[in-house]
Amino acid sequence: MCPLQQLPFHKKIKEIREGGGWTLVATVHENNNAELPDGDGNWSNRNTFGTAEGATSGDFKNPGYYDIVAEDMSVWHVPNNFPLEHRKLAAILRYYTDNRFLRLYGGKLFQLFLQYPVRYNIGSFSNRGPAIPIVFDHGDRESTKILYGPNPRVEFEPDFITFRATNNERSVMAICSGVKPTTGYNTEHYCIGGGGYFHPDQCGDFQPFDWDRLGREQGWSASKEMTEAAVLLFYC
Repeated sequence: MCPLQQLPFHKKIKEIREGGGWTLVATVHENNNAELPDGDGNWSNRNTFGTAEGATSGDFKNPGYYDIVAEDMSVWHVPNNFPLEHRKLAAILRYYTDNRFLRLYGGKLFQLFLQYPVRYNIGSFSNRGPAIPIVFDHGDRESTKILYGPNPRVEFEPDFITFRATNNERSVMAICSGVKPTTGYNTEHYCIGGGGYFHPDQCGDFQPFDWDRLGREQGWSASKEMTEAAVLLFYC
């Protein structure tokens, strides 16, 4: 299991360390503005915001996102507004990478997204970032598919985390959580976080997860559990 990070600002982040050496560094945040194709640029800048205690009820990013030199990452989907001390048990999905892929990108997502910018209209919909295999800590291949709508399920393959996916409208999503796009380019229905601007019907961190009807798992809509869960990002 990965060791605790030794950081110059350890006193500031000790309250957000999780068991096993994982350090919470961010949740998802971007703005929607056609005149700002990079949005706030928070995937590749040093802005910080939010608190660890409020990570399931508001956006959060701390200095560890750009200061920690990590090897792997973990992602948890935790119901909104869930208490800090219970969020691990409450998570509907938890997974992690174990191939030290972050070594290829300077040890942090900050550097990865400098190489693969999360920016509207940056390229064709086939131009996406790396897809990294994952290991499930809670959940599995089939339960991950069910968290998304029936229509998107034919477009992706579970067991991966994918970065910088672009859809038909050239809107750019930062992370496809637990999946890798394979056929079709409607990634707004199963990828999160964005780069500056989306089609008016695709705005927000979760874009049109409720495209048909929220929580009915109908058509393109994700499940209520997925739509109403915060996404927590950890480094190791």
